[in-house]
Amino acid sequence: MPIIKNLILILFSLLITSFANAEEIKKILKIKDWETYVVKNDKGKICFAQSTPILQAPKTNPREARLFVTFRPNEKISDEVSITSGYDYNKKNSIMAKSGKYKYKFDISQDNFAWIANNAKEKKMIKTMKRGSRIMVTGYNQKGSQTIDHYSLLGFTKAYNSAKKNCS
Repeated sequence: MPIIKNLILILFSLLITSFANAEEIKKILKIKDWETYVVKNDKGKICFAQSTPILQAPKTNPREARLFVTFRPNEKISDEVSITSGYDYNKKNSIMAKSGKYKYKFDISQDNFAWIANNAKEKKMIKTMKRGSRIMVTGYNQKGSQTIDHYSLLGFTKAYNSAKKNCS
């Protein structure tokens, strides 16, 4: 399993760097607080829905945070939930997402990205996101300081469906 997640980390890093080097990156949809993108390069097609926080705590330290749901059909990866809070996570504290009564732990973190290791849990989180109006992600930086990012879920279902459809 660690080999798979390391591969995912490498591929996700390629996704981020491919923004600058992509043969083609196309914004497919902007709906309320979510966007859908398709990246086509020599490694194939990657589709994802993403959002930025509508509220961050602490307010004194704005960060480049994002919540993603990604599809990579060439690697047979779908419904991959990942997060970046704009800093390197520490290994001592858990990264958690909470919406209503539902909580989800991000099992794997490396540098400034985190993932849920189990695809069934990812699908449950996506189901929660489709039903909810907000999800909060709590993380901890290298110094142990807590951050909380509040993401609106308005537009999530349409952005998710668009990403899924564009990579099916």
